[in-house]
Amino acid sequence: MNLSILKKVCIAVALVAYLPVNALAWGQTGHRIVGQVADYYLTAKARKAIKAILGGETVAMASNWPDFIKSDTAYNYLGSWHYVNIPGGLDQNGVFHFLDTDTEANVYNKIPEQIAILKNKQSTADQKRMAIRLLIHFVGDLNQPMHTARKDDLGGNKINVTWFGQKSNLHRVWDEGLIEYQQLSYTEYAAAINHPSKEQFNQWSHDSLKQSVYESYLTCNKIYDKTKADDKLSYRYNFDFVATLNEALLKGGIRLAAMLNQIYA
Repeated sequence: MNLSILKKVCIAVALVAYLPVNALAWGQTGHRIVGQVADYYLTAKARKAIKAILGGETVAMASNWPDFIKSDTAYNYLGSWHYVNIPGGLDQNGVFHFLDTDTEANVYNKIPEQIAILKNKQSTADQKRMAIRLLIHFVGDLNQPMHTARKDDLGGNKINVTWFGQKSNLHRVWDEGLIEYQQLSYTEYAAAINHPSKEQFNQWSHDSLKQSVYESYLTCNKIYDKTKADDKLSYRYNFDFVATLNEALLKGGIRLAAMLNQIYA
């Protein structure tokens, strides 16, 4: 390889390393936490049906496929399916109206599509495998608050902050920074947070998809209120938001289990 080609390769690699991550909710660990929590609440019937689709692939491990597949440009059309951009300043009715009238392909309207594929007896094995992987991932996405954020800042990707002295952005802090700071494996993390009250479990298991979006949106608004561009985030931010983070992950797992159990009731 001559010197000029080598320089171009190095530049390309450097540019890729600094590209913003636009739709990588929770990162690998977060998605696996949601999947691991969901697995705990699956009915025997749902567990059997899922195993028939995924084989030896667990719900937790299947959760990251939609992010891994971004390496294949044939799946670029999935990009906007990971989030829903919602304007600020809306009340519950405003959010519900927005969801009813928004025609863009987004996480809110793509979740029911995956459920329909899984319920359809005519769906092929490949269609079901893709649908269940997408569903597992998208429910995790929906419960990452910055995936119900603003279009103008790319869900917080354009809000630059530092995380323990390292350059980052608001979206990445919620995708990975806060979770990785806890220094737990996904199985340890799931076990640590999987203690909902009876009331919480019953409520989250029966929340509508709209209600789930709205709650995530409310959390997103609190994050925007408490985090500004160029903020230096570290110990205090973790202290202020770790309970919110853990609840969002737990909600995601319980809501995912409820959907899967309903599909295979």
